[in-house]
Formats: sequence, C-alpha cells, structure tokens
Amino acid sequence: METGAADFPVAERVARVLDSAPVGRRYHRLLLDAPDLSARSRPGQFFHLLCRDAGGQGPYLRRPMSIWRCGPDQPLGFLFHVKGRGTAALAALRAGDRLSMVGPLGQGFVLEPGWRRILILARGVGLATLAPLTEAAAAQGIAVRAVLSAQDPADLMDGEFAGTSGAAITAVFDSDGGSAVPAVEALLRQDFAQARPDAVFTCGSNRLFLLLQRLAAEYRIPGQIALEQQMGCGLGMCFCCVRSIRDADGTVQNLRVCTEGPVFDLQAALAW
Repeated sequence: METGAADFPVAERVARVLDSAPVGRRYHRLLLDAPDLSARSRPGQFFHLLCRDAGGQGPYLRRPMSIWRCGPDQPLGFLFHVKGRGTAALAALRAGDRLSMVGPLGQGFVLEPGWRRILILARGVGLATLAPLTEAAAAQGIAVRAVLSAQDPADLMDGEFAGTSGAAITAVFDSDGGSAVPAVEALLRQDFAQARPDAVFTCGSNRLFLLLQRLAAEYRIPGQIALEQQMGCGLGMCFCCVRSIRDADGTVQNLRVCTEGPVFDLQAALAW
C-alpha cells in the first residue's frame, strides 16, 4: 500500500521559480526547482509558502498550498486561485525569483493494491489538489474517471488536471445547470451502474462532498476527501485548523487538518 505520509522529515527551503504563468481567468501556476522535495512529496500533501511581494512585504502568516505537481524528475508545482494579498504576491513571482516554503506537510491520498479504477469529483482549486492523484494512479495501472465542476468553460482546468494520466473527464458547469447536485447525482449513478469504481475521491465543494459521501455509503464504495481549511502554523501547534472527524465507532473527534489530514476517510468527515 502506498503511504499517505512523507517518508522524510519536513524541510524549510528557498527554491528557485522555474515558471510562473496565469491559467484561465483567475488561476495561476508556479513550478519550482526543488527536485528532492518534489520526489518525496505525495498527492494530497501541501506546503506552507511565504508570500512576500517585490519589496519583501506581505502577510505575516504563510499560505498553505496543496501540491499540484510532484514526483521524481519533476518540478514541484502549485496551481492556485488568485484572490487575496498572499496569492497575488505569489502570482507576481517570475522565473528566477526565490520562494521560501516548508513541507511536504500532512497526510496524502492512499491507493490500494488491486484497485483497477477510481472516480474523482472535484471543483475549483480542488482540481489542483486531486491532479497529482491522477498521475499516481496511472503509474499503478489504475484507470481514472473524473467529473470536474466549474462556473463555466473558461474556468475549467482539465488539461492542468489530467496531465499525462489519460484520465477520462466529464465537465459540468453552473452556466448550463450541469453542476447542480441532482444532475451530478444522476451522472454518478449512471457511472456506478456501468463501471463501479474501487474508490472515490473529492475536494473543492461541500455540496459535492455531501453528495459523494451519501452515494459512496449507498454503493459501499470506499472514499477519501482532502479538506480545505484556514491554517496558522501548518505544523499542528496552533490548532487553528481543527475540524470534527468521526471515528469508525461514531465518536466525533476534533482533529487538525494540517497534521491528521488534510486527507481523511470520506465517511469520517463532517460537513462544515
């Protein structure tokens, strides 16, 4: 079984930016020269990035950023929504600039031996979190079926999501009603009836998470979710990112998303 945690100690590193470019209307990608950190990173983990502008100013706290690209002989990549002071500073970086980061952090996704197909349900920047899972699955001979949700086609990052994995993608949009919960439920039920996946994965939407959680329980399909949460330290010391998680016996615990997560069992996670 592939472990979800890092195999090496967490490191603080200042890495050189290899590429910095906008993606669509509101997203941005960064590729960093950090081969050792990229090789030890796992899909579902994250880094804590220091967001400083050209004058060395910026938010005091680092920003947690899920890994978009990682692996041996690959740059370390991040794909994010530019919406505040911190992400604007990250988007202003250019090739040759330096970026301080701490990681890899948290628990990643797990792919079990013997799985032959998985289904991914993602929306918004949840696509970035789940993107490395597609290539990890493909490397193990696991077929990937993905349903990607966005406001409209201009916001869809299907190429950035699939990479070289060959994932089969269906896009659903707010603009035509295809992303509404009843429409997505009908689509998933059809998929489950035709080719039941061995596991399901989700990130990026609370309403789609609740839908997938309900259907996975009904069809008895295991699943995992990457939770999105505000973080302070990213190391488990500040308890800023605590969420309620249910044990197998039904007991609810308050766990840290940065340390015990961000990936949790789909049925254990509770709505926010």
